[in-house]
Amino acid sequence: MQVGVVSDTHFRSLREGIELFEMLLRGPFSEVEMILHAGDLGMTQILDGFFDLPIVAVRGNTDPEDARLPDQRIMEIHGFRVGLIHGWGPVGGLETRVLKELSDPTLDCLIYGHSHLPVCQWRDGLLWFNPGSPTDRRSAPHHTVGILEFGTRVSGRILCLD
Repeated sequence: MQVGVVSDTHFRSLREGIELFEMLLRGPFSEVEMILHAGDLGMTQILDGFFDLPIVAVRGNTDPEDARLPDQRIMEIHGFRVGLIHGWGPVGGLETRVLKELSDPTLDCLIYGHSHLPVCQWRDGLLWFNPGSPTDRRSAPHHTVGILEFGTRVSGRILCLD
């Protein structure tokens, strides 16, 4: 099973969001069964059912209050426990803060955003995954998204869009 992962899209219009997701679904996300968004959507209307697969999101520090956007989620995907959170504050110490907030020793994968810097790294039995940003790379070298694959184990890939 494949899951597409995005974060920090900061959509300024619904049209911008639909165009990005249509491009992703025609290309790198063509095989995914769902999309996880790690916050800072910009336009929460993108969750209003424009696509045939679910988009599950959390609230980022720039997102408006919306009942569909909890601050964090812990979910089971294909038998694996996945935490989804945005993050806040300076980039330094971000991972410490999100892990403390989602302190669940049974997590297999922790997805977060906020820094716009892609991360796909195993540490202490936990897959740390930040897809970066497809729209605003800031100090990252490229615009990126991610794919998580769930099989006998969970694995991830960062995909460059440039």
